[in-house]
Amino acid sequence: MTRDPHSSPERPATTVPGARPSSAVKCPRCLFLANGCLCADIPTVVTRTRVVIVRHTLERHRSSNSGRLAHLALPNSVLIDHGGTEGPAVMPPLDGAWLVYPSGDPWHTCPSPPPRQLVVLDATWSQARRMFRKLGALRGLPILRLPDVAAPKERLREAPSPDRVSTIEAIAGALRLVEEDAQATILEDLFRRAVQQAAATGRNVSRSPTLDEL
Repeated sequence: MTRDPHSSPERPATTVPGARPSSAVKCPRCLFLANGCLCADIPTVVTRTRVVIVRHTLERHRSSNSGRLAHLALPNSVLIDHGGTEGPAVMPPLDGAWLVYPSGDPWHTCPSPPPRQLVVLDATWSQARRMFRKLGALRGLPILRLPDVAAPKERLREAPSPDRVSTIEAIAGALRLVEEDAQATILEDLFRRAVQQAAATGRNVSRSPTLDEL
């Protein structure tokens, strides 16, 4: 199922069981607590390259999911849910698409010709590996492996190894290769703002310099 970032919310506002009502209501768009809503900080990032985000359905309602934030910021993006009652992801035409995935040798410059689309798997790493194996539409796509970068100290989640980055950071890194630094920097700033806002509203964040987000 595809999602329009400007359409109505996926579900109504929710409350956290056992929490005070004034602090437990979640924004239905960004999924942050209403008293720390991130929507006003979500920019519009215009890109030539279309970004196809394939999200595992278990990520759909997780406030720590950064693929959702990327989709909200990128008008030239599509969000497709995979698994659960949604069934396998129904992929759009992938002409000129590259898959952003940590396999093979890293790219340090833009491929020629540049990708017209970037496909990004939005899931935990174990889920992403299964999606990579099972989604037939991904077979044969050239792979854009990003160069390793130093991870920021604060993360929304821990990761299995220090070279694993969040979905929005992967999108930023790919756009830095195929377009300009400006788009990447805006998305990275949005992620940092999300981590700060999560910490400010009492959510646990990882502060290890060797851990990245799932």
